[in-house]
Amino acid sequence: MDFSSAADDLYGVPPADFVETRKRLAREAKAEGDAALAKRIGALRRPTLSAWAVNLLARSAAGDLADLLDVGERMRAAWGSGRGLGDLEQRRARLVGSLVRTAGELAADAGNSLREQAVREVEDTLQAATVDADVAEEVRRGRLPQPRSHSGFVPAGFPAAPSDRGERARPKAKPARRAPAEKEPAEKEAAEKEPQPEKRKEPAKSNVSRTSAARAKRAEALRKRAEQAEDKLAEREERAEAARGEAEEASARVGHLRRELDRAIAERDAASRRAERAEQNRARAEEAAREARRAATEARRAAARDPHPG
Repeated sequence: MDFSSAADDLYGVPPADFVETRKRLAREAKAEGDAALAKRIGALRRPTLSAWAVNLLARSAAGDLADLLDVGERMRAAWGSGRGLGDLEQRRARLVGSLVRTAGELAADAGNSLREQAVREVEDTLQAATVDADVAEEVRRGRLPQPRSHSGFVPAGFPAAPSDRGERARPKAKPARRAPAEKEPAEKEAAEKEPQPEKRKEPAKSNVSRTSAARAKRAEALRKRAEQAEDKLAEREERAEAARGEAEEASARVGHLRRELDRAIAERDAASRRAERAEQNRARAEEAAREARRAATEARRAAARDPHPG
């Protein structure tokens, strides 16, 4: 077992089976004597439902997904060089729509139907993959723990702007550990004068046997206690993982609601402007109607004063 194959297996199972599968893989790695691998596997996070659906695409619709990521790469190249996008945006829209439907079908076939919020997150992730090369690589590997999104100012017709990540800061080198300083002469002298402990006499064989038995009993008790602690730790980790998943889903819902609120505010402002223009038009029409009625009244009065015109 290596980390890559373990991660591929882990992110291919339904979210409900993730924690149990992670525990099994970690136990297998530990049984093989690779504690470091077991620790890395244990640190992998359970995916949200939408992230899992995108991971399904990387496994069951890799060809269509590769077409989308290729279109995204060409769009980024065109934007970076100042060339026109041509029909790339239309191709991206068609591929995203098709892949979103495929993700919904794959998830439903696996027993996890996607709700509206999860469908939006799948679409946001696919769109982000066409804009951000790092997200594209994450989507291609099929190990997403949570959905991705991207926003920013972009040229007309481009879905979002590539992120300007810049060079990642390298971690500072840790200072070399200093060798312990030699003892001062006074300390050396005090250490030399300090009486040395007497050597213990070799205990009798019967005492050695009793001591060995006591140590073995204590070691067994400590082993059982360690197993209980590990079981409790696994239970706590599972609860924490579930809580993190709920928090991520809630955060995604908050983001969606914020976008909906911004859209609603924009629609309200536009409606207010239309209502204001309509009110102005109504006031002008009402004034014109009053003028017309006044003219008609004056015409009738004039006709009444002169019964034989002309």
